[in-house]
Amino acid sequence: MRVLHVYKAYMPEDRTGIPRAIYEIAEGMVEHNVETDVLTTGPKTIAGPVPVGRHAMHVSKRNLHFASTSFSVSILGRYRDLIQDVDLVHYHLPWPMSDCLDIAFRKHKPALVTYHSDVVKQKAILPIYRPLMNAFLRRVDHIVATSGNYVRTSDVLQQFKDKVSVIPIGIAERSLPRPELVDHWRARVGSDFFLFVGAFRYYKGLPFLAAAARKTGLPVVVAGGGDLTLFGNSELPENLICVGEIGDEDREALLELCRAFVFPSHLRSEAFGISLVEAARAGKPMISCELGTGTSYVNLHNETGLVIPPADVTALAQAMECLAKDKSLAETCGLIARRRFAENFTSDMMVPRYLDLYRQLVNGRK
Repeated sequence: MRVLHVYKAYMPEDRTGIPRAIYEIAEGMVEHNVETDVLTTGPKTIAGPVPVGRHAMHVSKRNLHFASTSFSVSILGRYRDLIQDVDLVHYHLPWPMSDCLDIAFRKHKPALVTYHSDVVKQKAILPIYRPLMNAFLRRVDHIVATSGNYVRTSDVLQQFKDKVSVIPIGIAERSLPRPELVDHWRARVGSDFFLFVGAFRYYKGLPFLAAAARKTGLPVVVAGGGDLTLFGNSELPENLICVGEIGDEDREALLELCRAFVFPSHLRSEAFGISLVEAARAGKPMISCELGTGTSYVNLHNETGLVIPPADVTALAQAMECLAKDKSLAETCGLIARRRFAENFTSDMMVPRYLDLYRQLVNGRK
């Protein structure tokens, strides 16, 4: 079987949530004799397929990026050619370009959508986009949501709930960091800090994290890249250390050293939170916000950590102080988080579920 994934960005340019999920699916499918291609956009067109792990990426030039959406002219022909040789198309939303590609070129191939998030920030253009989106979602054979929470709270998914199933995002088992790397980071940032890892985006709640750090005086380490103004207009407190973008082993070293993982995303654009899954995999307690999304499926209140109201500096500060003062609570939550990861969020659990769905759709069409 050959599957084509379609999304606006991919590795190595973007290693965050949705690209990471696509990567885990693609790599996991190799063991099941499923060949994977990923069609995406980038700064320039690359003529041939580019190897990524054990699968292939096809890159078309990004001509315009507007309202968090990439547009490409050359992707039209690239999609038309690639779809001829695949058995199934797997789209990842939101990305309006997918809707256009599907309606224009897909005829007899089965297709499914992994619906990662509603359109949140771009509400002004939603009335224009909604008819296209609804037509697209009616055309595809199946829709996957990443949590039952999102299905229940998404007006869009409720319209199509008869063909929606839930497959949580899963990741591979953790590789322990080298002891000397842990020592390096301990010398640089200390230990028992609160850790945030992620891209600096409008929905990540970074101003509230900075304010909570200022309010508590507790050590906070932030790993990621982006616009520092997203932390707010005030100068960052001295107890908040930004270490920039880091690799996988550095992330694991910081997770080894931290007291807890803090994830202050305050808008529904944060639909799942792979960073939370990584923290659970490392056996760390978590702090996240109640958004009605998958973040509260990964992090269960008073079990794997603490769930607080969004955009609430006082609640965030109190949660941080609670885990800082109560080491036993932090350790217990971390143990439960690790167990919950093993039971719900491994790629070994996610991939077979997608494989079954792929087979059903392909055999159904045949």
